Amino acid sequence: MNPGSIPARILVVDDQESNVQVLGNMLSQQGFEIVPVTDGEHALQRLITRPADLVLLDVLMPGLDGFEVCRRIHARPELADIPIVFLSAADDKTFIVRALEAGGVDYVTKPFNKAELISRVRTHLALKQARDRLRQLAEDKDELLGILAHDLKNHLGGMQMSAQLLNDRINASQDNRLKRIANNILSSSEQMLAFVKEFLANSAADRGAPLKLVAASLTESAAAAVLRYAEAARRKKITFVEAYASDTPFVLADRAALDQVIDNLVSNAVKFSPEGKRITIQAGPGSNGRGELRVVDEGPGCTDEDRAQMFLRYRRLSARPTAGEPSTGLGLSIAKRHVTAMKGELNCESIPGEGATFILRLPSIA
Repeated sequence: MNPGSIPARILVVDDQESNVQVLGNMLSQQGFEIVPVTDGEHALQRLITRPADLVLLDVLMPGLDGFEVCRRIHARPELADIPIVFLSAADDKTFIVRALEAGGVDYVTKPFNKAELISRVRTHLALKQARDRLRQLAEDKDELLGILAHDLKNHLGGMQMSAQLLNDRINASQDNRLKRIANNILSSSEQMLAFVKEFLANSAADRGAPLKLVAASLTESAAAAVLRYAEAARRKKITFVEAYASDTPFVLADRAALDQVIDNLVSNAVKFSPEGKRITIQAGPGSNGRGELRVVDEGPGCTDEDRAQMFLRYRRLSARPTAGEPSTGLGLSIAKRHVTAMKGELNCESIPGEGATFILRLPSIA
């Protein structure tokens, strides 16, 4: 330990007080704070009151044995990261396997070799400290990137709106050079804003925020997405065909996540469809008690390689947006994670050159 640092706290659990005393003396001399306990119930209570940095846990004890104590410790999220080293006089391979399967990180046999025990204790404390440091760095990184992305989104939203107004006004003029400049500004701001929005959505999906599963309507979410992309479709002379069966069931879904999934599917269909094509959106009852939504386009379709990679992050497909629209390579990956979290399926059927059909299936409400 470094001078002035807080000593590591080690919980020693053994039903033999003589063993607890020997271990306590041995480790106290190394500067560790020792918390002695002689049964499993008290060990759990001590940890709940104040977590330790490491647990040395006897295997065979009356009442709760070491295996059960270990399982109960790891069942509590606030204690799950505490490393547990099992102690036992039994040098039995079966015991060792059971200890590791219960969640232990190591197994030390009695009588202890002082140098070996101290070395193992220091190793597991160092590993825990490194994991804690990495977790904190990751949290700090996510927080910083989140702040930056939110701030960028606000500024880019204003920039994109101004660029749209500027582009509309300049397009009425005859100056082709100004038209190209205004169009470049608008295109760049749209691409940056789209990336920031999907980056934030990807971060939220990574954090695994709990979804609120309620009765949701596939047809309402699909119709709302069509309205949002009506203007983009009009500019490309794309026709939406909506076919919603009257017996389309309500599905069990998080409404915000469902909207985001369908929004992505409709947005992609518009992006990758050439001018003058159709996009068909169908909803109805699916197989195995599920609701089903299909988004069918007449774009370039997907290759086998595309289908193998399209739900991975930051993967660009072989097809490109037909009017220079932004594509970040994140949307389908986010959609897939949302659908999986809602216990549904998201798949693609496609033949290159003949368009693509994305199929969303979610559990229906009985």
